[in-house]
Amino acid sequence: MTLSTAYWCVLVVAMLPYVWTVVAKLSGKGRFDNNDPRAWLARQDNPRTSRANSAQMNAFEAFPAFAAAVILAQLAGVEHPRIALLALIFVVARILHGIFYVTDKASLRTGTWFIGLVCVVALLVQAAMHVASPV
Repeated sequence: MTLSTAYWCVLVVAMLPYVWTVVAKLSGKGRFDNNDPRAWLARQDNPRTSRANSAQMNAFEAFPAFAAAVILAQLAGVEHPRIALLALIFVVARILHGIFYVTDKASLRTGTWFIGLVCVVALLVQAAMHVASPV
C-alpha cells in the first residue's frame, strides 16, 4: 500500500457526510425544502432521518482529526504502508459507523466509532514518536 491509498481514504472520508445527508433527505417525509433545509429537518419525525442527520454531523466532526493525522504522519516520515493501513481501517470503521447509526445499532456504532478513534490516535502517536526518535 502506498501513501496514495491514504490520500484516497481522506477523500472518501471527506465525502461521507454527504452520503448521510442524502440518506436523511431521502428518508424524510414530504419534499425536501432546499430554501430552509434545517427547518425542514426539524419538522421530520422519522427516526431514520434524525439518525442519518446525526451520522452526517458526526462524520463532519471526525474528518478534521483524521485528515490532520494522515498529513502529520506523512510529514513525520511514518512508513507509508502503515499510514495507508490505518487510513483504510478508519474508512471501513466510519462507513460501518454511519450504517449502524442509520439502522439504530447503538452498540455496534459505538464500537466502530472507537475503532476510528484508535486509528486517529495511532497515526498521531506514530507521527510524534517518529519525529522524536533519531533517524
